[in-house]
Amino acid sequence: MTNAAISRREQRRVQHHELSRNQLLDAAEEVFGTKGYHDATLKEVAERAEFSVGSVYSFFAGKDDLFLQLFLRRGEAFLAGLREVVAVDRPPMAQIRAMVEFEVGFFRAHPHFGRLYLRTANLSRPLPGDVVDASGRAVFRDTIGVQTEVLAAAQRAGAVRPGDPEVLGGLLSGLVLAFVAVDPMVVSGGADATERLSVDDLAAMVTGALGVR
Repeated sequence: MTNAAISRREQRRVQHHELSRNQLLDAAEEVFGTKGYHDATLKEVAERAEFSVGSVYSFFAGKDDLFLQLFLRRGEAFLAGLREVVAVDRPPMAQIRAMVEFEVGFFRAHPHFGRLYLRTANLSRPLPGDVVDASGRAVFRDTIGVQTEVLAAAQRAGAVRPGDPEVLGGLLSGLVLAFVAVDPMVVSGGADATERLSVDDLAAMVTGALGVR
């Protein structure tokens, strides 16, 4: 067999492996988003993806690893998209509005993950300490860092009220999360659902709350 033929076969193998892995992650996202981490099982994920439970272990070490990897997949995509949004040169309040629109849009594009994120934010049943490792925490720490940088720049421009920009970023995230929690496009997963509050109205509330009076 020629080197070119071996290379093509290896490429197909890698593509098939990645496709199968993403298929499992998609299934896990739906199951975890519907039932939560604690009540979901690997058997349910495997059945949803039309795999055997044994096959799941060919890709992931177990339930904790599967949960972490699906969180990392979306978290890294979210962070990359957010960085792309804020790299555009805009006036300070327009930059904040763009962040809000992106964040809501991301959860609407991935409603299963949106519901999973909402469940994870519920501290009444905290996740075991080994479910989210240092790499998972780093993604979301970096996301907070991006928001903090934008708000600090807006403060320097005199557009945002004084205060710790990281705290203000937490308030921004809290408003977005509260919106997502009642957004029919996320909680019911229906793209044709009727908005209860428009994203424009949400952005106006955020910029109004953060802006200098």
